[in-house]
Amino acid sequence: MATFDLGIIGGGPAGYTTALYAAKQGKSVILFEKNELGGTCLNRGCIPTKLFLHAAEVYQEIKNSAKIGIYTENTRFDFEKIAEHKDITIQKLRKSLELMMKQAGITIVKSEAKVISDTVIESNKEQYSCEEIVLCTGSYPKEIKGLEFDHKFILNSDDILNLKQLPKSIVIVGSGAIGTEWARILSAFEVEVTLLEIAPQLVPLADWEVSKRIERQFKLSKIKFHTETSIKNIEGNKVTLSNGETLQTDCILVAAGRKCHCEAEGTSAEAIFNNKKLKIIGDAAGEIQLAHYATSQAKELVLNIPYRKDLIPSVIYGTPEIAWVGKTFKSKEEEEGYDKVVFPISALGKAHCDGCIDGFIKIVSKDNKIIGAHIISKEASALIQQIVIAMQNDITVDKLKEVCFAHPTYSEGIFEGIMQL
Repeated sequence: MATFDLGIIGGGPAGYTTALYAAKQGKSVILFEKNELGGTCLNRGCIPTKLFLHAAEVYQEIKNSAKIGIYTENTRFDFEKIAEHKDITIQKLRKSLELMMKQAGITIVKSEAKVISDTVIESNKEQYSCEEIVLCTGSYPKEIKGLEFDHKFILNSDDILNLKQLPKSIVIVGSGAIGTEWARILSAFEVEVTLLEIAPQLVPLADWEVSKRIERQFKLSKIKFHTETSIKNIEGNKVTLSNGETLQTDCILVAAGRKCHCEAEGTSAEAIFNNKKLKIIGDAAGEIQLAHYATSQAKELVLNIPYRKDLIPSVIYGTPEIAWVGKTFKSKEEEEGYDKVVFPISALGKAHCDGCIDGFIKIVSKDNKIIGAHIISKEASALIQQIVIAMQNDITVDKLKEVCFAHPTYSEGIFEGIMQL
């Protein structure tokens, strides 16, 4: 029986990060992945979605370039070619990851694996002895009763990535990151989009002012949406909503989140989660389902470098980006007792240069410390990191006022906001 210091089941961000850090410490590592290295993030999530978003944004910029004096004729797109570019890019990234793992001396077994005991993993009828075992088996698209996936009319987030031709119309169920990003992508490619959200506001995990602004932006983008609404009935291509409205659609995308699972055959999920010798990280742990959270867990597990669970930033991509961290409010009334500033992106010269002026930077503080931030802006994914660093290190608002911010940048919006606190 081959023996290793560390055995990992699952090759997504949690798994491959754990493997690479452990290998750098001189540990012998074996990693089992039944599909492709990179997990959901690289193959069926973050990266392919961002490739489609980039293509959609480029298409829209070209279409609207006349207003800045750049003229084009017969602007069109080839979605099949865009999908091909997506596949090629993912293959390049996956090969790069595979090479990195190989150079680190990590043994990779490309087949399904199961936990036999606290120290034994079985795969392809072979057993491997591992002093430690880490499960990073990820998650899968969550179904809704009555909207079970048939992968033709009712799609999940994996199915939508495999489309080679666009539908003329689509109903998207759920306005989290997946639903919102796909609403933006498909609308930009001139698909008629109707977005349904069971909660009282779009992007229910976001701050109330962010949700309101997104609703306004969706109206301007001609993305139809209904809050506090679900699908009541489906007959053929006819969909009846809970509010009584009916509509025809080519397909339905169910974007209701993801469900964690532990694919250790022969071992019950309860037994695995109750076994203190087996470590479970990433989406499989059933906590925050974000790739950067998974890598932080891996960093803590292997290198003993801590992270703050309350300061994990959230980002929704598209134009403009949406990002937040820390304290979130569901209504204006909840904000009483806190200091707050909402600085409009339209006040920034850089935003006008880029033609992206719809958004804001909202900063919330208490006792001279930032406790939350909510941003709708181009580069919001980068801006939020500046706030996270300040919060992580307990930098006071007064101290931040001493920092020199470059001009012209979107970062100036953070400075201008801070100066008003």
